[in-house]
Amino acid sequence: MATDVAAEIETANDDSAALIRVENLKKYFPIHKGVFSKLVGQVYAVDGISFHIKAGETLGLVGESGCGKSTVGRTVLKLLEPTAGSIHIKGEDITALPPAGMLAYRQQMQMIFQDPFASLNPRMTAGNIVGEPLIIHGIGNATERQDRVAWLFERVGLRPERMFAYAHEFSGGQRQRLGIARALAINPELIICDEPVSALDVSIQAQIINLLMDLQEEFKLSYLFISHDLAVVEHISHRVAVMYLGRIVEMTDKTSLFEEPLHPYTEALLYAVPIAKSGARNRTRQIVEGDVPSPINPPSGCHFHTRCPYAVARCRTEEPKLREVKPGHLTACHIHDRKVTLPLAPPEA
Repeated sequence: MATDVAAEIETANDDSAALIRVENLKKYFPIHKGVFSKLVGQVYAVDGISFHIKAGETLGLVGESGCGKSTVGRTVLKLLEPTAGSIHIKGEDITALPPAGMLAYRQQMQMIFQDPFASLNPRMTAGNIVGEPLIIHGIGNATERQDRVAWLFERVGLRPERMFAYAHEFSGGQRQRLGIARALAINPELIICDEPVSALDVSIQAQIINLLMDLQEEFKLSYLFISHDLAVVEHISHRVAVMYLGRIVEMTDKTSLFEEPLHPYTEALLYAVPIAKSGARNRTRQIVEGDVPSPINPPSGCHFHTRCPYAVARCRTEEPKLREVKPGHLTACHIHDRKVTLPLAPPEA
């Protein structure tokens, strides 16, 4: 009998002290068509994933564009209502809470968005943008809020006198610093970072990543760091979860993932990096053929079987469960039932 995914994760990683615990999370978007809006299908954006994040920990979530990473972040914060599954914050189940009931939990969870301009109100001054969460949650009086906003500006590397400027007067990196300051305003414990550096120049990316790491150490923050950039994820994360077409296919600490990936998709992702920086560079190069299937009509069985060089008949009919293959290293692949290892020969010159 197949073991439940959540139980497998608990076996591999003790989540008793988890700040957030997600179990079998699903998010489907209905597709309507015609004059009467008949339901004709669904987009399986997130298709049953489980993970936990401890206090002070960063879980990196990686995968190709369209695999459901950003949807995970928004659903965890309940900006999108989950279709199924559960979300626990410090042991409290918030899955079914209405918007009004979520207000108290908003202080514990905040988000840094991908686009540092679209996420800022162009009609508000920078100081008002950063201070708005304080007003919503009724924290402090006007003077105390202004003092905190000024302190936040300094803490993220902005001059306090720029509190009265508007978003369009800041550069891309400065706008993202505003987004970080806004997320920090009410002292959250968990921050969802949705590709926070993908729209920035490489030199600015490094500054923002270092700032996030400094803030994590100072305030004991936990991050769900969503990115498609493996180099960034390797730098900032403690553990990494790899997503493919709405499912997590591998999860472990970053060292194990980059030195010895156990899933063919992870292997292919590592070789997509122009300059390999891990032990995986000594493996035979694996090039994934074909395109990512549509999340409207995903393949049966293992979603990756249509592109996997190791796929067998079982892969087309039976969904592999995310299970512990090595201590602390979970993967969802039938390869390891067959005792087949990924190739170890060095790549051709």
